[in-house]
Amino acid sequence: MTIFNKKLSVIAMSLVLLSACSTEEQMGEGQEVDLLITNGSVYTGDNAQAQQLDVAICQQEICGLYPSGEHNIKAKRTLNVKGKIVSPGFIDPHTHSLSELLSQDKNSNLNYLTQGVTTVVNGNDGGGPVDIQAIAGKLIVNGIGTNVALLVGHGSIREQVMGRAERFATPEELKEMSLLMTAAMKSGAIGLSTGLYYVPGSYADTKEVITLAKIASQYNGIYDTHLRDESTFNIGFTAALDEAINIAQKADIHLHLAHIKALGVDVWGQSTQAIDKIEQAQKSGVSISADQYPWLASGTKLRSAVMPKWVMADSTKAFHQRLVEKELAVRLQAEITENIRRRGGPDSLYITEFMEKNLVGLNLLQVAELKGLSVVDTATSLVLQGDVRVASFNMSPKDVENFMVQPWVVTSSDGTNGHPRKYASFPRKYQSYVVEKKLLDLATFINRSSSQTAKILGLNDRGIIKQGYKADIIVFDEQGYAPQADFNQWNKYSVGVEQVIVNGELVIENEKYLNTLAGQFVR
Repeated sequence: MTIFNKKLSVIAMSLVLLSACSTEEQMGEGQEVDLLITNGSVYTGDNAQAQQLDVAICQQEICGLYPSGEHNIKAKRTLNVKGKIVSPGFIDPHTHSLSELLSQDKNSNLNYLTQGVTTVVNGNDGGGPVDIQAIAGKLIVNGIGTNVALLVGHGSIREQVMGRAERFATPEELKEMSLLMTAAMKSGAIGLSTGLYYVPGSYADTKEVITLAKIASQYNGIYDTHLRDESTFNIGFTAALDEAINIAQKADIHLHLAHIKALGVDVWGQSTQAIDKIEQAQKSGVSISADQYPWLASGTKLRSAVMPKWVMADSTKAFHQRLVEKELAVRLQAEITENIRRRGGPDSLYITEFMEKNLVGLNLLQVAELKGLSVVDTATSLVLQGDVRVASFNMSPKDVENFMVQPWVVTSSDGTNGHPRKYASFPRKYQSYVVEKKLLDLATFINRSSSQTAKILGLNDRGIIKQGYKADIIVFDEQGYAPQADFNQWNKYSVGVEQVIVNGELVIENEKYLNTLAGQFVR
């Protein structure tokens, strides 16, 4: 049975009004609240229509909803947001923001707050921390600008137990992984994430993942996966979907497909087949959702994009030694060339982050011409020098739109340095697909950026403007909400989110950050 239940707007309105009445009775006539948001067009996150409501906040929670002007509630502070949209704070189920949250200078997570995101998820793609309790403690002590929930990464667990060995786990190793997985879930992880495309997750068999997913399921967690293949790199896109569905069935767990896409010309058009496959599985009883970032370019490290997985086994030293072995040169030449082709060719791979700053913004073909080397030798040389991040323009607009309109697909960023998705995914989706192309209406965009995501992640007290829920609320201008970042300047803050409230605290007022760290670790 699917986790998404459609609610008639009439019923939703009735529930809101009933809630408002009961709240006023409980609070008492004239009782003072901490903050009152008045005169806004409120999208509660669980309805399809804007409502003219005033929202009362008491400490960290929403303590009342009232028809605008039809109450006697007093407030220590009132925000009159006439003409603006009031929405639940957005929830991003796929970020890579943990290093910022643990830093001393970027822990405000301002690039997300200015998009309207009040809760982020980390530990995606099989990465992130294994010791959830320790990292949660560090985050709380450090202070964070957004709420954060953590997935426990299969790749991180595997590497801790058996390094980057290119083999299946032994029963003893799998037992050790299971103990780590259990401890992580007990410490508040919201589920298991895998990056079966990436090393070392790519070396695991399906049985290993099922074993760990069963543990996540016991603690009501989810299974979040970067598929083993989104293209034709190994088993193929649709076969990788089959594997993910099989894992969900065997583990009796909700399946969440990370950044769903058909990557590369070989699989363009397969969004239709993938959607059919997912919907058939849903009809058979498998609970499935996905997230998506609204860009035609993916982003990853150059080594992950074009290097064969076998060459990256074991240590970095062993990896680099293989890259220069004469006996492997012919094989590497053929496989790297094919991987570059799958990505759209060397002129579709743009360097977004590298130690040689003069190369940032150039594509792989341009760098090869600059260095006087072949494309393959250029890629190998760059990887040997250090980490290189690339944006790969490899998606069909039709596939992106096909996935976006599915009722089980929510908004995400997969934010990484060098790619504007880290600063602008939510407003880009709004401007491109709500305002311009009209694929989604405003209410649907809000729901799939807040309440629906909260339901997927099991965050039972966030994502909806409702009495008793945490007061994570944003106010934005319907005309002014827009991205500023692009591939020419990827790290410009978005505009149009005028007020941001996190756990009842005003952290952005009139588009100005108030230097307030109100985020919490979310179990």
